[in-house]
Amino acid sequence: MAGRGEHMLDVAAVATGPVTEDLVIDLLGDVIDPELGIDIVSLGLVYEIAIGADGVIVRMTLTTPGCPLGAYLDDEVARCLAQLPGTPQVRVELVWKLRWSPDMMTDDAKRMLGWHR
Repeated sequence: MAGRGEHMLDVAAVATGPVTEDLVIDLLGDVIDPELGIDIVSLGLVYEIAIGADGVIVRMTLTTPGCPLGAYLDDEVARCLAQLPGTPQVRVELVWKLRWSPDMMTDDAKRMLGWHR
C-alpha cells in the first residue's frame, strides 16, 4: 500500500477511470487521524479493500478498541471515497481480529512520531 504523498493523483483518472485498490488507497491517504496527525494508511489501520458491484468495503481497525474516533473516521472515509468514479456505495467495517500495533505503521509514520531516527 502506498502511503500519503508518495505520488500525485491523476484527477482525470479519478473522475473517469475504474475504481481500483490503488485509487482507493490514494484517496484514503487524505483521512487523517486527528490525534496523531497521520493518515490512516500510513498508520496501518487499513487492513483490506474489497471492490465489487455493490460498492467498496474498507476493512480497518482503530489504534484501540475504545478509540472515540471510530464514527469520525468512518465519516471521513466516506467523504474521501465520494470522489470515486460512479460514486459507489462505501461501507466501513471495523475489525479487531488482527489487533493493531505500532509495528503496522510505515517507516515514515514512525519517523513522524519520533520512533525512528
